[in-house]
Order: sequence, then structure tokens, then C-alpha cells
Amino acid sequence: MLDAVTTLDGPLEVVSDSTYVVNCFRDRWWEGWLARGWKNSAKKPVANRDLWEPLIDAYRSDPARIRFTWVKGHSDNVMNDLVDRLAVEAARTQEGREGEGVPTDLGPADLPAGSVGASGAADDPRLPPGRRLVIVGHRPPGIGGYDDNLMAEGVRRRLAEILGAKAQLHEDLVVLTGLGLGAEQLGAEAARETGVPFVAVLPYPEPDSVWPAASKARFRQLLDDASGEVVLQSKPPSSKQQAGGALARRDAWLARHADEAIAVWDGTDAAVGKQVRSLQDAVGEDEVWLLNPNDG
Repeated sequence: MLDAVTTLDGPLEVVSDSTYVVNCFRDRWWEGWLARGWKNSAKKPVANRDLWEPLIDAYRSDPARIRFTWVKGHSDNVMNDLVDRLAVEAARTQEGREGEGVPTDLGPADLPAGSVGASGAADDPRLPPGRRLVIVGHRPPGIGGYDDNLMAEGVRRRLAEILGAKAQLHEDLVVLTGLGLGAEQLGAEAARETGVPFVAVLPYPEPDSVWPAASKARFRQLLDDASGEVVLQSKPPSSKQQAGGALARRDAWLARHADEAIAVWDGTDAAVGKQVRSLQDAVGEDEVWLLNPNDG
């Protein structure tokens, strides 16, 4: 990629199946890295700085010239599959290729057995088979507060209507939810109401440990009702910074394992907006249903 950016003249579109690469430029992560002296948001050194630094320098020299576009990997995109085959071959032989035209003697793309489920989403043995729908969105301040209220009830009702309709289309529908306060718990309750199984995907053990008693009780009841539980980290975090990192990894895991999603979002919360973009990158914009909590 660096060679292309530094040697090709004129407008350039870089197409990649890496959300990490595309988001770095689209969401301007690199600005934060530079401002923090090449530290990420967790205040740790940016990995592979030796590769990132010349690429970012080249981009900064003329940002209007270069555009980054995400494409879903292993989705029958001709050029992406070709590049994948070339990369796999180079890793295996430790030799690159050059020339014009499309090689005819390349092996298959890198699709390790078990890496992709029948539905197309990434596989994890802890997940049941089926079409996986992720529900994310606002925490309580964005849906009327922590107690039951008309806005939250409206969101729960509309989620149940959507899940009921989708279950008619996909008999194997399963909901993935982090069971966080707000939209994630409302999604689990809507799934329970409509008879759609849901799996609790927790960033670490006992994420409810600091919650009030009533919130803990609600969480524990939903956890008991879940058809499965996935805990992504074996130990609880020891700081707010570590907790934030664990939540970010949980969000990325959900995006990787989703076939479609529902996002409860009013269009203003930046954190939810970031989740929406990540899910749209992973499954496509048409597979992410946006539900505005202010719309009744």
C-alpha cells in the first residue's frame, strides 16, 4: 500500500477489507496518535508505527488526493480476492510478484476452515448456529433515564416488532447483545418477548458489579434467560481505562460476528455513531436498521 501511495501520481482510491486501515483515515485516528506522541487512546504505543508513520506522512502531504474505501473481505469482490491470494502466496513463499495482468496460477484465498459460518459471519464455537442480529445503542440517558419510562417502553415495543418480523424471514434468527444498560437490555427483553433466542456477549466477568441493586437484578434475570453466554476476557478490568478497552474489543467482536444489526440511535451520540459505522463496515449499510428513540 505504501508503495502505491508514494509512487502513483494523481487521485488514488485505496480499497481495503481492513476496517483498522480505513477507519484510521476516515475517522482521523492518526490525528490522535500524533497528538499523543504515537500513543493510542489507551495510552499505549501504536502497534506497527514503523509501517504507519510513512503512510500517514504520505497521506498528510496531500490528503485530498487519497481516498480510503472499505470492502467486505471474502465477498466475491474480484480485486479483493486477487489481492488476498497474492498476500497468502507471498506469506507462504516469502516472495512477491510483479508484472501486468491477472496471474492464472494462484491458489485459493485465505479462508481457514471454521473461520466463517454458514451465514457468512465469523464463527465462534461458543455461538449457536443461525442468523446473528446484533442490537446496540444508547445508554439510559439517551432513552429517557435509568428507570422505566415511556421512551424506553416505546423502544422495547418497536424492537419487538422488528424482531418478530425478522423471525418470520429467518427461522434461525438469534440476537447477540452485550446486556449493557439501555438499548442492549431492551433488545434482550424484546427478544425474550418475541421468543427469539439471545446470547449475552460480555466484555469481562460480572460487568454489573458496580451497578445499583435494581440494575443488577434486571441484568441477572436477563442473563438467566439467555440461551448462551460468551465472556471475552477472563478477568475483570482493574481501571476505567481497561474497562473502556474491553468494551471496545467487545464492540469489535460483535461487528465481526454479525449478519445484521439494529442500532438505537438518534444520530447525535458519537460513541453509538462509531458502533454504527463499524457495523455498517462489517455487514453493509443495508443490513443495519437505525431506530431513532425519539420517533415514538
